[in-house]
Amino acid sequence: MDSSDKSRSKAPAARKGGRYHRLVIKLGTNLLTGGSGRLDLATMAGIVDQVARLHKQGREIVLVSSGAIAAGRDRLRADRNRKDIPFRQVLAAVGQGPLMHAYEQLFERHGIAVAQALLTKRELSHRGGYLNARNTILSLLSLKVVPIINENDVLATDEIKEEKFGDNDNLSAMVANLVDADLLMLLSDVQGLFTADPRKNRRARLVPVVEKIDSEIEAMAGGAGTSRGTGGMATKIEAARLATRSAISVVIAEGSTSNVITRLAEGESIGTLFLPTARKVESRQRWMISRLASRGKIVIDDGAAAALRKKKGSLLPAGVRDAEKEFRRGDMVDIVDQQGHRIACGISNYGAAEIQSIKGAQSREIMSLLGYEYGAEVVHRNNLVVL
Repeated sequence: MDSSDKSRSKAPAARKGGRYHRLVIKLGTNLLTGGSGRLDLATMAGIVDQVARLHKQGREIVLVSSGAIAAGRDRLRADRNRKDIPFRQVLAAVGQGPLMHAYEQLFERHGIAVAQALLTKRELSHRGGYLNARNTILSLLSLKVVPIINENDVLATDEIKEEKFGDNDNLSAMVANLVDADLLMLLSDVQGLFTADPRKNRRARLVPVVEKIDSEIEAMAGGAGTSRGTGGMATKIEAARLATRSAISVVIAEGSTSNVITRLAEGESIGTLFLPTARKVESRQRWMISRLASRGKIVIDDGAAAALRKKKGSLLPAGVRDAEKEFRRGDMVDIVDQQGHRIACGISNYGAAEIQSIKGAQSREIMSLLGYEYGAEVVHRNNLVVL
């Protein structure tokens, strides 16, 4: 029995009783344009009608919407082959207005107010900015407003990688993490995750449920993004990994499927469902898991990795083998094993240069090696999340 067969047998139980209250819905460019290169108002109206039905039931919905660059390109009648970053920023600036105008008009038919929020990674990488964004979005939801979120492409650039989410799949996962969503819907022009590329392999089958994202699932997700969007299946899997680690269910589905949003909100089996791999976690842990604030890496030996995986205690200097990048005391860091697998994250008690001096040492030796100490732990268990 292959992985898809195993998943299929567990699908009904996974979906049973799945009424979701707080939803984050990512809408891909190809869905919103219908593959035409311009906003498809009929498609957008159908999406808004579904969201409005859920809204009237008291559900809370956040939209993460692509489409600004496509709208700007259409408004300027610009060359579709030109994709340099400064020009894309121009298109985003031109297209945000028409995109929001379309949403405002469509939601107004249902008497629903909308709000625009443009985010960058830099804003969320600091604890204060993270909490400000969280509080604002949750306040909008409490006022029955539908937030419509996009990356601030006018400011964020590919060259400044730490400032850019990279695509709206990852942004939507981070927003779901931010607001503690129950379900993240990744809606585009693909039906879900297949065992192989269905365009090339007739025997490819849809995987209805994924319990854990492993190397086999990653191999199924190969391939790049489409011509109008930036996120292919690989980025959707990356987004699903982040969200499921924060106890959020994720569905990848075709957005043009009839009433897909309302049906998924009721727990119906459409597309591919990714099950949460963790229990609900508190706000600071969600912030740490998101990697928004990660400033470097601490490489640990096999013994320390095994201890952390069993969730036993803090990270001590004896188990540390290396520190990468120039992070400081108090920075968020990824903790990886010697094969490069990220197994935890946390707030470091020591900077990278200090860790280089104390790595492999016993905790009692820290004072003699540095001339001072900030504690016996490199990362204290209270500031550490095992993934």
